[in-house]
Amino acid sequence: MLSVRDLDVYYGRARILFGVALEVARGEVAVLMGRNGAGKTTTLRAIMGLARPARGEIVFDGRPIAGREPHEIARAGLGYVPEDRRIFAELTVMENLEVGRRAPRPGVPAWTPARLFALFPNLAEMRDRPGGHMSGGEQQMLTIARTLMGNPAAILLDEPSEGLAPVIVEQMAATIRVLKTDGLTVLLSEQNLPFATLVADRAYIIEKGHIAYRGTMAELAADEGARKAHLML
Repeated sequence: MLSVRDLDVYYGRARILFGVALEVARGEVAVLMGRNGAGKTTTLRAIMGLARPARGEIVFDGRPIAGREPHEIARAGLGYVPEDRRIFAELTVMENLEVGRRAPRPGVPAWTPARLFALFPNLAEMRDRPGGHMSGGEQQMLTIARTLMGNPAAILLDEPSEGLAPVIVEQMAATIRVLKTDGLTVLLSEQNLPFATLVADRAYIIEKGHIAYRGTMAELAADEGARKAHLML
């Protein structure tokens, strides 16, 4: 579903990514792990067209998307949930969801507010509440729900468990497992190893802009040496 090859990204003269390569199969959950500043967010931003690659190939659902505009990539069926959420604070939950609404796509599960409220019961209880009057965890749920309203075939999640209470982290893990069951392809960046172990099939570790490890999530969970070397865990 998603293939990245030889990806280089610069911010000004500073080189951030060095030949990054990864793959996510259709219906799979893959996690990109690494310390702060390793290049996780830059990788997701480059895939989404928010950071321009200097070199490399990005193929989504059989179509090259490297260098395309973010709105074109979104129309192709790739959703993006940024770490800073970016909800519309003055709009209600329902209005935020309507902003993300797009027509159903062939072969992709169709999302409606009713279905999303079943997935996120907390949101169902505050459908008329402005986004700016919600907790961080509730805003994270709303951002994911708004992205799903676009009926994506795949979704990028940037640090979905960051700063959330443990009970919300558990709900987030359950949500990602539901999305996988529905056939959605997921690539997330994450530092929380227990969370990643709960949801991911495949793991990559990025270190100083290089992919330093690749394997199944089960292999990483069992590889103490790799965890200590690259994640300090």
